[in-house]
Amino acid sequence: MQGFVEDIFQSLHRVEQRRWAQAYLWSLIHGSGKKTPRRMARADSLPAAAVRGLHQFINASPWEWQPVRRRLAERVTAGAAPYAWSVAELIIPKNGDHSVGVHDRVDPATGQPVNCQRALGLFLAVDNQSFPVDWSLVLSGPWDWDPQRRQRARIPEEEKERPVGAYVLDYAANVVTLPHAAGLPWVLDLTRCDDAAGVLAGLARERLDVVCEVDPGQVVLVGQHTPTVSTVGAIMEMRHARQPHVMVRQTPDGRTKVVPIHAYAGTVRLPQLGAGADGASRTYRILERPAPEGRLPARYWITSLTDLPVDEVLSLVRGRTAALSTVSVLQNRFGVLDFEGRSFPGWHHHMTMASAAHLYQYLDGVSGNAPVRSGTPVTEPSRTAS
Repeated sequence: MQGFVEDIFQSLHRVEQRRWAQAYLWSLIHGSGKKTPRRMARADSLPAAAVRGLHQFINASPWEWQPVRRRLAERVTAGAAPYAWSVAELIIPKNGDHSVGVHDRVDPATGQPVNCQRALGLFLAVDNQSFPVDWSLVLSGPWDWDPQRRQRARIPEEEKERPVGAYVLDYAANVVTLPHAAGLPWVLDLTRCDDAAGVLAGLARERLDVVCEVDPGQVVLVGQHTPTVSTVGAIMEMRHARQPHVMVRQTPDGRTKVVPIHAYAGTVRLPQLGAGADGASRTYRILERPAPEGRLPARYWITSLTDLPVDEVLSLVRGRTAALSTVSVLQNRFGVLDFEGRSFPGWHHHMTMASAAHLYQYLDGVSGNAPVRSGTPVTEPSRTAS
């Protein structure tokens, strides 16, 4: 673990900071229950002073999280062959209104109001795994305009309320210099995104390939010389315009499952990319998974990978599935729901540590059912990180 910490946290120049990083990382991986400084120190039988040290490292130590996250991404790409980027949402329920970014919203999955923090994670997909390499906290309401609340939470001036799509495009802009991963396709679920068209247009301007699930009402342009406006759902209702395909999948119990797929015989364009705009000539293919026996709605994807076979395109969707699975692991194992501090930097520090813990456990091959190792992970630092 010490070698991993020295590598991933090399941007932390103080030895004490890296020691506390190792202690926090160890506790996230091997501790049980809620992952708060007090409980983690108790689980690892650290001295009472360690509680303050862990708390200071996360909430007060002024280390930058972006270099650490970039190093996480570099470590993933160095040891494997990633195939896609994906973005997943994380809803963190909260009591009260003091936690940074907490606000009331309606959960789109349940339709029920929830008091929560809303976060977005950027994930890099490798095989059947997915690794978080960046995080954003979506600000809303007073967290955007109340100067006192923002000052108490130490929210940087440039952090303002933005639509979710803006975060996705920022992620895309930030990874363009990442070796072996900058040009990977983006696999997204835009069915609940208020600005799905803007996200697609923004990625097109960056010449990035996409495999995005969209709502049947997604507007597209059909035809070359005199294009007409239509929707994804309307196009796929025209039987003569679609081609049948099948995907063969293995179920968890080892059985073979045949999944019917419809592909639009032609291509479409995006109305947001007008004449003369970058990416205006880019064409897309529409794919549909029909409703199985009428029990569920049909699903639709739009992709710029028009030359790839249908099964290869949709196989990339496993990157999105892997990201959702990783979110569940981060919740249950690495405490992404447990941060109790109230500062913006503290939240980002905790999420960065959870991401590092997830990657370390994967690289180390630690089983989810492995017993907790005995002994203290590191020599307790002589003073708190600051």
